[in-house]
Amino acid sequence: MDRSLVWAILLLVLGNNVVILSDSLIKLLDGFEAPFQFVLYRQLSATLMLLPVMLFFKRPLLPKKLRWHATRAHIFLLGTVFMVISLTTLPLATANAIFYAAPVITVVLARWLFKEKVTVLSLATAALGMVGVLVIINPTSANIFALAALIAATTLALNNLLIKKLPTEHGIIDTLYLTNLLGVPTATVLAIVEGAAFDRNTFMIAIGSSLFAMIYAGTCVYAYRAAESNKVTSAEYTGLIGAVLLGMLFFAEQPDARFYIGSLLIVVPLTLLTLKSRA
Repeated sequence: MDRSLVWAILLLVLGNNVVILSDSLIKLLDGFEAPFQFVLYRQLSATLMLLPVMLFFKRPLLPKKLRWHATRAHIFLLGTVFMVISLTTLPLATANAIFYAAPVITVVLARWLFKEKVTVLSLATAALGMVGVLVIINPTSANIFALAALIAATTLALNNLLIKKLPTEHGIIDTLYLTNLLGVPTATVLAIVEGAAFDRNTFMIAIGSSLFAMIYAGTCVYAYRAAESNKVTSAEYTGLIGAVLLGMLFFAEQPDARFYIGSLLIVVPLTLLTLKSRA
């Protein structure tokens, strides 16, 4: 049994269900017109939350070999801007359906940019998982803001793959800290140009969103370092199941037959891929 693969999948399942809470908080900013302000608040709050941890473990606050960290930080910043735009303009279900194109994009980019071996089973698993997402969500509204969600999904996939370029001596906390810190200067400039007034409610939502997003990002750092991308990406789809369960518990939403069919399309191929990898 490949324990690192099993742990990678389990952590991605956890992370993708936690990040749904972040999406839900952002959705509260319905009609929000200051995405750069929100991104700045989120990155500042994340950096401040991680700073005491960095000091406690005596980690260097600005270590060497920052090229790939800086690259990921700005891709992350770009993705967050487009994520906020899509979540505050599209129905939550539609936005999340497009976000879940990220695992499929990850598999494609892994083969194209990093020459990772993509087996027929891993490709089929990703494809069936995406079909399962669409079956459950059944998105019906698409407009120019759907492109923003697709860009967000692409940045997420690229950032996951670039984890392999990071220095091995930089752990998960270092990576999360640097991803947020190195994007703050650019986010600050964009927020100043945007010119929105300080909003306490936005700041509080940003703090909560940061916390949940960091948990997700931490699981991604571990998972994509521990296993080949095409073997774990399908685990990302399980967050959709968490989204439906959250709707049932807090919004009195009841899943129909599409939910059960889609869930099988997500879980069964993932299970088969894991069993084959164990062998």
